[in-house]
Amino acid sequence: MALTLSPVPAGAVFSGAPSSCSCLRRSAISSLHPHRRHSSTTNSTVRASLRLGPLIWPWEKVKVGPLSVSPMGFGTWAWGNQLLWGYQESMDMVLQDAFNLALKNGINLFDTADSYGTGRLNGQSEKLLGKFISEFPGQSNVRENVVIATKFAAYPWRLTPGQFVNACKSSLDRLQVDKIGIGQLHWSTANYAPLQEKALWDGLVAMYEKGLVQAVGVSNYGPKQLLKIHDYLTTRGVPLCSAQVQFSLLSMGPEQMELKQVCDSLGIRMIAYSPLGLGMLTGKYNTSTLPSGPRALLFRQILPGLAPLLSFLRRIAQARGKTMSQVAINWCICKGTIPIAGIKSVKHVEENLGSLGWRLNSDEILELESVAQASSKKMVQNIFQTA
Repeated sequence: MALTLSPVPAGAVFSGAPSSCSCLRRSAISSLHPHRRHSSTTNSTVRASLRLGPLIWPWEKVKVGPLSVSPMGFGTWAWGNQLLWGYQESMDMVLQDAFNLALKNGINLFDTADSYGTGRLNGQSEKLLGKFISEFPGQSNVRENVVIATKFAAYPWRLTPGQFVNACKSSLDRLQVDKIGIGQLHWSTANYAPLQEKALWDGLVAMYEKGLVQAVGVSNYGPKQLLKIHDYLTTRGVPLCSAQVQFSLLSMGPEQMELKQVCDSLGIRMIAYSPLGLGMLTGKYNTSTLPSGPRALLFRQILPGLAPLLSFLRRIAQARGKTMSQVAINWCICKGTIPIAGIKSVKHVEENLGSLGWRLNSDEILELESVAQASSKKMVQNIFQTA
C-alpha cells in the first residue's frame, strides 16, 4: 500500500506495511479496548492531507551534532555475519533492494562497523553499504545525504592514535567515501585496558581534526565513562555528538535511563541499537518457534519470562492497527532516541517504516514500561558495556 502525505518532497513515496494506513494518532482510543477502535476500512480511506497529531516521518530530520538524520536509522550488523544472522553472499541483491527502498523513503542514517562480517567476510558490512550507496539508482542528492555511522573496534593491537586513524582510512576505502558521517569508538577498554582508552580517544580527535569524519560518537559507554570522554573531548575542542547503547523495552534498566539523562544534559544524541531485542519483541517467536543459530539458546532462556510484556505489546499493536515491532520501535522514538533496527529484506524495511508517523500516548508508554520492568527475564547486556 502506498501512502503519501502532503507536504513531502518530490519523489518521496512511502511503501508501508499492511498496517501503516492507520498512521494518524488515535489518542481518544484506549489501547486496552480494541473493540472501540475504528474499523480498518475507515482507516484505509483516510487521506492525510491535514497534518494531525505529532507526525514524524523519515524526511523530517533530527539533529546529531552538525548532521541532519532520519528519526530512525537502519543497522547492518547482519550484513556479512554468517554465525548469528546466517548471511550468505547470495543475499546481496535482496539487501540492496532493502537499502534502496529505505533510502527512497527518506531513511538516511545507516549504522555499520569495521568488525561487522565473520571470518573472511570481516568488513563486509561496510563494503556492501559503500557499494549500495554508489549504485543507488535515485537522485544524486539523495545519495549524497546518506549519513554513515561506522564504529571502529578497540582491538588490542590498536594501541596508538595513528593506528585508529588508519582504521578509519580503511573504512573510508571499504565505504568508497571521502568522509564518514559519524565515527564511533565501538566500545570502551576502561574495564580491562585503561591505558589503551586514552590512545583511542586521541584517535577520535585525530580523525576529526583531519576531516575524515564529520562528527564523533561512542558505543557501549555507560554514564560514568561517557562523562569522562565528553569532558576530555571538550578540552580538545571536539564535540561528542552521539552515544549508541542497547536500548529497548527489554533493555531499559537504571543504567540505560541514567545514560539517557546524561545524554540529554550534555546535548548528546542517544542511538538505540537492538530496539527489538534481537527479534524477541517482534512476536514472531515463542519457545516452540525459535530462530536458527545461537540466538535460539538466548530466546529459549528469556522468552518464557516475557509472556506478559509480549501480550500487552500485542494488545496495543492490535488496538492501533500496528505490528508489535512498530510499537516497540515507536516506544524508543518516544523516549527521545534514534532506534536503528537491523534490516535484511524489503519486508523488514516496509514494516519498520510503519513505526513512523504516529506516537504512543503517555498512558501506553507508562504501562508498557511498567509491564516491562515487572518481567521476570531481561535482555542480556553487551559484555563490552561499561559503567
